[in-house]
Amino acid sequence: MTGLDHLRNFVNGEYVDTADGIRSDLVDPATGKVFATAPVSTAEDVDNAFRAARNAFDDGWRDWTPADRQIALNKFADRVEERADDLVAAEVRNCGKPVGLTRTEEIGQVLDALRFFAGATRNLEGRAAGEYLADHTSWIRREPLGPVGQITPWNYPMAMASWKIGPALAAGNTIVLKPSDTTPVSTLLLAEIAAEFLPAGVFNVVAGDRDTGRALVDHPTPRLISLTGSTRAGYEVAQAGSRDLKRLHLELGGKAPVIVFDDADVERAAAGIAEAGYFNAGQDCTAATRVLAAPGVHDDLAAALAEQARGTVTGPPSNPDAAYGPVNNAGQLERVSGFLDRAPDHAEVLAGGSRVGGEGYFYAPTVVSGLRQGDELVTDEIFGPVITVQRFTDEDTAVAWANSVEYGLASSVWTRDHARALRVSRRLDFGCVWINTHIPITAEMPHGGFKHSGYGKDLSSYSFEEYTRVKHVMSYIGE
Repeated sequence: MTGLDHLRNFVNGEYVDTADGIRSDLVDPATGKVFATAPVSTAEDVDNAFRAARNAFDDGWRDWTPADRQIALNKFADRVEERADDLVAAEVRNCGKPVGLTRTEEIGQVLDALRFFAGATRNLEGRAAGEYLADHTSWIRREPLGPVGQITPWNYPMAMASWKIGPALAAGNTIVLKPSDTTPVSTLLLAEIAAEFLPAGVFNVVAGDRDTGRALVDHPTPRLISLTGSTRAGYEVAQAGSRDLKRLHLELGGKAPVIVFDDADVERAAAGIAEAGYFNAGQDCTAATRVLAAPGVHDDLAAALAEQARGTVTGPPSNPDAAYGPVNNAGQLERVSGFLDRAPDHAEVLAGGSRVGGEGYFYAPTVVSGLRQGDELVTDEIFGPVITVQRFTDEDTAVAWANSVEYGLASSVWTRDHARALRVSRRLDFGCVWINTHIPITAEMPHGGFKHSGYGKDLSSYSFEEYTRVKHVMSYIGE
């Protein structure tokens, strides 16, 4: 890599400077201090990257067999594992995350995604060839789309990149990926590692800001744009992509309800909710942020959650006891603080509710009770270490409240009643429903939401299929 102080784009198999040399500062969120600069790519830089991606696709990558792509992806994954220390250092420096958790939780996800999609390369599906019309044989071809555009967020730069590049490469596409303007470091390192095993131009990374993202979406070359980001960004990408009839995959915001019934194990639920609510400083669209508690457990659960919050440590990467680090940037800290500053009079802050320390962007693990269904703490995505608690009266109310927000990504149900768990999971309008747990993810199962949480799936064979197109070929076989 060119170093962590002066980053460059990675295009056509090498690090390159941008056309006009404009750069932006990268800030370490654990200290609030600048540690590097990164390029701000323009439309010209995006065009150069897509030209490289198009050439690589046409010059042979599209003809690699599934077996060859599988070998390349497995070699890529093996080298990622060998260079785990470098990737962890890059992610920690850029995001302020705890070192130990970054290694145990995030490197594992990257490896699992890459290796899963390596296997998926050889598992293309389609209807059986046959004579569906007399004297004609039909069959289905699954083909790559060509160059695709991808945009990743700042909460999990390394992991989200692997979720996108894995299926795209497995299906035989080439890539131009734009990481978040605040967190490009580990993604550029992934591109450098991948270049050891992929032809030049297959995987390109352009750093930049929102205008860079707009240039990527507006470019005529990609036939699919995959975005993981805010709902606001999803609106903009959907509008821009529609002008060119691009295929879209949008994984957007969330506001996960956590429904806890009277028969749930309160201590176990509180521990699981706290872990799923505070991991990565709550900067997770599936985070367990919105607890709906039955009358019989509400008070005990609220107290247990407050106790969990008081026992949860936030701190810099060097603190081995830290469960999470800072929020990503000064604007995000201001956003999280603003929700608590505007809390209504009927809200009760049971724990936290304030910034921690004078350096960096740390926010205390927070629990707020006494909230009403229309309060913004309940309806809007906070994206910080804040858990809210509400009391519901019956199952129908719990489901109605859970479904009343604009998001539909993830949810969970906590109960010992098997029939209730199945009944409620059917009624919840969310792309994922966990039962007596919250937040585990596996590569074999799809990740994606409904409503304003977007559409399309990450992970699983469903994601792989989104990076392919279906072609019907028919041959006349009569005399």
